[in-house]
Amino acid sequence: MLRDMRYSLPQRLGQCLPAPDIGSMLRLAMATRTRGDAVTVGYFQSDAAAPDTIESACCAMAERIGAAGLDAYLSVKAPPLGFDQSRIMAIAQAAAASNLTILFDAHAPKDAEPTLALAERLLPEFPGTGMVLPARWQRSIADARRFRDTSARIRVVKGEWPDPQGDRGTDEASYLELVAMLAGRDAPVAVATHRPALAQAALSLLRDAGTPCELEQLRALPRHRTGAVARRIGVPVRVYLPWGPGWWPYAIEQAVARPWLPVWMLRDRIGLADR
Repeated sequence: MLRDMRYSLPQRLGQCLPAPDIGSMLRLAMATRTRGDAVTVGYFQSDAAAPDTIESACCAMAERIGAAGLDAYLSVKAPPLGFDQSRIMAIAQAAAASNLTILFDAHAPKDAEPTLALAERLLPEFPGTGMVLPARWQRSIADARRFRDTSARIRVVKGEWPDPQGDRGTDEASYLELVAMLAGRDAPVAVATHRPALAQAALSLLRDAGTPCELEQLRALPRHRTGAVARRIGVPVRVYLPWGPGWWPYAIEQAVARPWLPVWMLRDRIGLADR
C-alpha cells in the first residue's frame, strides 16, 4: 500500500497544480532572455495525451516564440508522437517558419535509434536539428562520431535511463570522454550538468577547441554556481523551460526520488562546494 501511494503521489499532486501553459512559459522565456540567457522550451504531455495534442502544442509554441523574437529552440519528444514522420515534419516546419530549430530529447535506450534516425533524416532539410547524447550509454561514443561532422546541435547529458547493456559510467570521466569526442566540431554542443566542476572542465574542452558551446540548465534545479562558471569563462547560458500538463507530475517524481534536493539547492545558493 505504501509503495502504491509513493508511485501515485506525483500524479495526484500534479493534477492539483496549474499546468504551465504557453502564455506563462512565454512570459518566463522573455524574462529569462532579459536576464541575458537563451531558452529551450519543451512540452511535457500528460500520460493520456494524443499525438494530435502534442503536435498542436509544439506548433503553437513555435509560432509564439517566433513572434516574440526569442533566442530559443524547441525540444521535442519523439516517442509520444509514435515516431510519426509526418507529425515530426509538421513541427519542424512550424519551427523553421519561426527561425527555430528542434532537438529530440528524453528518449529511453530502446527509443535511441529511431529517435536519432529521425534527426538524421531531417538534417538535410532542417540544418541544426539536434539530439541528446547520454554519457552513460555505451552507444553514445559511436553516436558522437556519427553526428560529429554534421550541423546537428548536440546536448550532452549524464543520462536519466541506465544502459541495459551496462553503463559506461556515471562519473565525470565518462562525460568528459564524450565531450572530448565532440570538441573541434563546427556545430554547437550544449553541456547539460548542474555540477560546477564538471561544467567548467567540459566547457573549457569545447571552448579551447573552437567549438560553439553553451551551458544548458533545467529550470527548478540549482544553477547559481554553474551559471557563474559559464559566465566566468565567457560561455553563454541557456535555460530549459518545461511546460504542459505532464510537467508537475514529472517534477514531483524527481523531487521524491531526490530527497537530498533541498539541501543541494541550499548549498548552491550559499556557494558551498559541489555535492
